[in-house]
Amino acid sequence: MAETTLKQKTAKGLFWGGFGSAVQQIISLGFGIYFARMLNSDDYGLVGLLSIFSGIAGTLINSGFSAALVNKQDATHKDYNAVFWFSFFVGLFLYLILFCGAPLIAWFFKKPELTALSRVLFLSLVFGGCIGTVPYTVMFKQLKTRQMAISGAVSLLVACIVGMILIMNGFTYWAIAIQSLVYISLMSVLNFILARWWPTFHFDFSPLKEMFPFSVKLLFTGIFSQISANVFSVLLGKFYTIEDVGNYAQGQKWQGMGHTLIGTMIGYVTQPVLAQLNKERERQVKVLRKLIRFGAFVSFPLMLGLAFAGREFIVIAIGEKWLPAVPFLQLFCIWGAAGFLWTLYTNLIYTQGKSNVYMYVSVIVGLLQLGIVCAMYPLGIYPMVAGYVFVYFIGLLIWHYFANKLIGLRLRDVLSDTLPYLGITLVCFGITWLITRNIQNIYLLFASKIMITAILYTVIMKTGKSVIFKESMDFWSRIKITD
Repeated sequence: MAETTLKQKTAKGLFWGGFGSAVQQIISLGFGIYFARMLNSDDYGLVGLLSIFSGIAGTLINSGFSAALVNKQDATHKDYNAVFWFSFFVGLFLYLILFCGAPLIAWFFKKPELTALSRVLFLSLVFGGCIGTVPYTVMFKQLKTRQMAISGAVSLLVACIVGMILIMNGFTYWAIAIQSLVYISLMSVLNFILARWWPTFHFDFSPLKEMFPFSVKLLFTGIFSQISANVFSVLLGKFYTIEDVGNYAQGQKWQGMGHTLIGTMIGYVTQPVLAQLNKERERQVKVLRKLIRFGAFVSFPLMLGLAFAGREFIVIAIGEKWLPAVPFLQLFCIWGAAGFLWTLYTNLIYTQGKSNVYMYVSVIVGLLQLGIVCAMYPLGIYPMVAGYVFVYFIGLLIWHYFANKLIGLRLRDVLSDTLPYLGITLVCFGITWLITRNIQNIYLLFASKIMITAILYTVIMKTGKSVIFKESMDFWSRIKITD
């Protein structure tokens, strides 16, 4: 009975995680096309320059305590309250520092407009980091994926409408910044309402001492990861042009939609479910392998498909002016296809309480990425990004080594769970390319690539009697949209 209940919770979590993320991606797609057509690479580049500061500050505000709360089996209101007020006061302090330091940021990038822009954009730290972290953690731990989906979708829709109105009234990069601020602020408010959790004015930070040994390693790792993840925005903004930053951000953005869809779906359930099975290694391995197969089944055709039709997608969606973003999109899609494994491995490390392992591996991968970026710098932007992405695959092997040490997950099992889906996906693309290679009309080519690949993939899955395909179809046919 317990296994059935857990299976139902996992399935429902995957459904709502996927459904909520899909709705958000559809909203982002529709409005994103409009924004990209109305704005230019300079506008996106200006906002992109600030991502490293927002990322590091957000990590400091959270300090790894969210993951510690999810991992703590007997977390009480006292624990949640301590984390809330810690995040609140740290967030306010960091915003004041960034507010005062805004002129220095503008001076470093030689962009005076960054002073006012950063002071507004960084307000999202106050709402998202200070206020919204704990309610989100409450819902995440309790697998309230339906509420999380509603919060995210409603907030994004309202924020995109605000952004569109601003663009129509002549605002450019301000529309991007204010849209982000509205999205994060509204979602934080909705998280409070839907989580049904409220802080109390009792300032007792003693619970943080117990969580600190676990969370401090995540804090250090998060800072390092933010530096590594945003190094290109800094390098391109400092040594190349603001247009390069915009093209890079645009390519990463469209890849990020597909990657977020899969990552959110899997991330919503992995840590809470695996944490419940910490004392049952065999069941933990069984559940993890099931998630690996599901991830491969969805991720390979979606992400590699976006790379396969990337040029047509960019031209049709946002115009030929964004063609320089296509190589960035394709390179990141190659990584994004396997990115679900990164999500699964890191969440497994969380559930085992091995934040030191998470820290060591993240630092190693980050140093490798920084090293290869510096080595490839003389060769140009695209070789740098290719090397950067390649290091992610090295990181997967390192993550797997520790997964094997912790729960006995074998590499050959992971390969047997993923390679069939990769092989089938590539075969479908090969056949589709042969059929469509002489089509000149870009709209017909794009539609043909999608339809032929989807039909081939579905037919092969069905005739091959794929268990994951059958279970997904069965679950979809009987799903009840209830809590």
